[in-house]
Amino acid sequence: MTFQRKKYIEEILPNLVKQFKYKSVMQAPRLLKICLNRGEGCAASDKKKIAGAVEDLTLISGQKAVETVSKQAISNFKLRENQPIGARVTLRGDKMYEFLDRLINFSLPRVRDFRGVSPKGFDKSGNYNLGIKEQLIFPEISVDKIQRIAGLNISFVISSKNNEESYALLKAFGMPFRKK
Repeated sequence: MTFQRKKYIEEILPNLVKQFKYKSVMQAPRLLKICLNRGEGCAASDKKKIAGAVEDLTLISGQKAVETVSKQAISNFKLRENQPIGARVTLRGDKMYEFLDRLINFSLPRVRDFRGVSPKGFDKSGNYNLGIKEQLIFPEISVDKIQRIAGLNISFVISSKNNEESYALLKAFGMPFRKK
């Protein structure tokens, strides 16, 4: 059992039950999965960029990333149907909690001029989306081996009914939110 999972079970869950006055611990919000996505807009001209994106996401997450392909053809973007356009990986269980721990404690503090993540990244379902501008903030990525600097999107899928519960959960995990 990872540190973050143990922290969730022993500390965060009882605090959330008390804070929101749940009748059962099963009503408390929990982190279901973390999805990492990276699009490669110029991949239509160079197939090596997709392989680099898959390799970067595999290093960052510790789990094999897969290519994403286009669903339809768009002639203005020189895009054909079923053409590789990005990479993604979905983390669950212990790998998810390990990634969350590394993101909060090692990667986010390495962002230049970091003042915290935006508290406005919640959607109507209580999920949180975070955009990273450079993959270089992750210690697993070697500066010498990258082909180009690119960003990625990190989505936290949370089983809650509203943004307030999701915010409380991520704040309890140690997510460094900016002041609202």
